[in-house]
Amino acid sequence: MPSMPALERDQALKNPACRILTEKFGEKILRVTEYRGDLAITVDRSAWKEAARTLRDHPELDYKLFLDLCGVDYLNDESRPDRFEVALHLYSVTHKHHIRLKTALPERNPACDSLTDIYKGANWFEREAFDLYGIAFLGHPNLTRILTHDDFVGHPMRKDFPTGKRFVTKKPKEWLLHVPKGSEHLVLNIGPSHPAMHGCFRVQTLLDGETIRDAEAEIGYLHRNFEKMAEERTYWQIIPYTDRLNYCSAFINGHGWALAVEKLLGVAAPPRAEAIRVILSELSRIMDHLVCIGANVVDLGAITPFFVVFRAREEIYDLLDSVCGARLTVSYVRIGGVAQDVPDDFDARCHNALKWIREVALQMENLLTRNSIFVNRFKDVGVFSKEDALSYGWVGPCLRGSGVGYDIRKDHPYSGYEQYDFDVPVGTVGDCYDRYLVRVEEIKQSARIIEQALGKLPKGDFLTHDRKVALPPKSEVYSNIESLMNHFKLVYDGILAPPGEVYGYVEGANGELGYYIVSDGKKHPARVKVRPPCFNIYQAYPQMIKGTLIADAVAVIGGLNVVAGELDR
Repeated sequence: MPSMPALERDQALKNPACRILTEKFGEKILRVTEYRGDLAITVDRSAWKEAARTLRDHPELDYKLFLDLCGVDYLNDESRPDRFEVALHLYSVTHKHHIRLKTALPERNPACDSLTDIYKGANWFEREAFDLYGIAFLGHPNLTRILTHDDFVGHPMRKDFPTGKRFVTKKPKEWLLHVPKGSEHLVLNIGPSHPAMHGCFRVQTLLDGETIRDAEAEIGYLHRNFEKMAEERTYWQIIPYTDRLNYCSAFINGHGWALAVEKLLGVAAPPRAEAIRVILSELSRIMDHLVCIGANVVDLGAITPFFVVFRAREEIYDLLDSVCGARLTVSYVRIGGVAQDVPDDFDARCHNALKWIREVALQMENLLTRNSIFVNRFKDVGVFSKEDALSYGWVGPCLRGSGVGYDIRKDHPYSGYEQYDFDVPVGTVGDCYDRYLVRVEEIKQSARIIEQALGKLPKGDFLTHDRKVALPPKSEVYSNIESLMNHFKLVYDGILAPPGEVYGYVEGANGELGYYIVSDGKKHPARVKVRPPCFNIYQAYPQMIKGTLIADAVAVIGGLNVVAGELDR
């Protein structure tokens, strides 16, 4: 790839990251782009690793939060001499800025240096890129498949891999751990068929009595390759698939997808639609936190709180049903707004749900927060430092529980969040108890946001009038030839996004849920990469439970709130 043009280099020097990398690596900085506010820097692969290290360690930059790493296949793109690209997404909590670092790799033996000794979270992401694209990461400690099984042939995310090709179901490995010969330690499988693993995860532990000496995790039991399917679907058709990621708070997934596509298109939803999105996202966040806490204590042996919190969850489900006709996977969001307006009794239903939420939250606190058995099971258990949390890429309640107050709704407001007054709870110890307390307080803060949004819910449209994005009303389609033609063209051709790439993100129930979209100007996205909060969080789990008791492992996994649909995609 040729070096960066002089004019582009001069513009790059205005940005601290570009200036510092250019001064250090010179001609190895190949390209700098800023599209829709996203800064992307492409470096020669010989500078890939040191550029990432510089972004992390330079005091003016401080990109310590690892977010995502993925591959992209540009097969048959004649403008690119190299077929593959690796994209790294980072965030600076200090300077409140995202950045994307990229490097190109050839079609034959694509490989670059591993970043695992810089960011701990890179381990699983590099394994994923190897599994799905066949990209090798030199120096990786365990470059093996992670989402597909060991007998899988090929790399399914490559453009020339047949979409409909199938293989046998993932077979569990007999051994995940290296067990020393002659060891008298007991190897114990926890999951996937185990109540604490909810049928979706598997951890193999090496036990010395009841103490865990080593642990390793296996995932992929629910992998369906959402990202491959997205390459064969229009931007609308992807909406129902997003519901199946974190299905405990499905609406937030669709909200994030709509915002990412709207960012790519340069369109905005009407104020009323944005307010509705905020209300339903916060209700979904509350529901997700209630499921997390309720299910966690069931795994520890307490059933009463589960029945208590699920009463409020049912009220929220009834509200969602009244809005869109669905309870779990709602498919209610649309590019440019929402599918339809809320019912006339929406305000009354929301206030009734809030009444239940506050009552349930109080009962839950009375049952748990000062309960000595619960406190003993959670306090000083699963402690995770903020440095490790940032390196693994933790976000949301888990990161805030470790003492880092990063919340996208505050730091990068979207959908009108800047209008609302709410607090961001932050822990001090980083244990299971802190993560519990953060979620309890977030339930209260979400209720505050909903109340404010209801009080200033704007009148007007629930969907944009931009006919390149939104279908005309059915009444017009049936009575107006222009609307009929517009409907036909939009359905047949789909939304035609401009060529480019964006990273859109929202504050999901488990933290930053991101969508990296690469568009080549056609009706289907060329690449969709989900930045799943659970993937980063669960990756740290085997490390967290080493040296703990087997009973503590159950407490830790529940408090991390890993949702397999999002983890495996």
